[in-house]
Amino acid sequence: MSQPLKDLLRTSDLSASDIELLLGTASKFADKPLWAKKTLARKTVAIYMTKSSTRTRLASETAVAHLGGSPIFLRGDDLQIGRGETISDTAKIISGFCSALIVRTFAQSDVDELGKYATIPVINALTDDDHPTQLLADWLTIRENFGKDIKKRKFVYIGDGNNVANAWLIMGATMGAHIVVATPAGKWAPKSSVVDQANKIAKKSGGKIEVITDPKVAAQDASVIYTDVWMSMGDSEADRAEKTSALSSFAVTNDLMRLTTKDSIFMHCLPAHRGEEVAADVIDGPKSVVWRQAFHRRTTIQALLYHLTRGDLKGNK
Repeated sequence: MSQPLKDLLRTSDLSASDIELLLGTASKFADKPLWAKKTLARKTVAIYMTKSSTRTRLASETAVAHLGGSPIFLRGDDLQIGRGETISDTAKIISGFCSALIVRTFAQSDVDELGKYATIPVINALTDDDHPTQLLADWLTIRENFGKDIKKRKFVYIGDGNNVANAWLIMGATMGAHIVVATPAGKWAPKSSVVDQANKIAKKSGGKIEVITDPKVAAQDASVIYTDVWMSMGDSEADRAEKTSALSSFAVTNDLMRLTTKDSIFMHCLPAHRGEEVAADVIDGPKSVVWRQAFHRRTTIQALLYHLTRGDLKGNK
């Protein structure tokens, strides 16, 4: 009998059945936040963040509290890692005190190492390469708007080929969706290794992956238009002028949204820079679901904590 999934380190760790279970549980938490309030009673969850955060921190601490636990928030300089203690030692120490560890940091390798040495569930709440907790919130929002039948629908990400674009490709492929990512060619495009991985997953799931360079072609008849900031945390300021110039034609405007379906929605993981990657009248307009997305950061992290600590997830073996 295979071992249950211990950690969520990458979006690709989750099988379609895992995602369905998590979305169903998160939906229950949206209606009744306290229905499993004894899950983490008299237990603690460490929330370790070396990147600043609004939604992830609030969502994580609230999720732990709603499950009856006590969140312990740790900044990067709160731990001895900065003074030379190894990640493996840190993982072992946290495992001795806490029932789970939520991490938001720069290097994916750091999260992978924490997962390797921790004996408790480790949840990747963002790295430079991936953002699985965001995509769970995104897909619950999509599910609320379109239901489970996603045939003949096109789900589009436009902008920088960053960690969110990577996760969008993998999650969409796992769900068997038609996923389009439109970015500039070259260094602002998604990693070819991620695109290859998404295509392999899509072949099994019945999904379809397209990576193109024309935002108007991408937006035509799309059910979802998704974007993110052009300059992410950790991006070099030396690249700002070049990157902004390359992405200028990828801004999501009302003209672009008019190419989409009548029931389309606009999504953004936030924070947003109005007048850059998205026009104010789009993100603040009637098609925008960004506040519901943000709300589901809590419900989906709560579902992850609930199922990982119980050993309910099977993983994508």
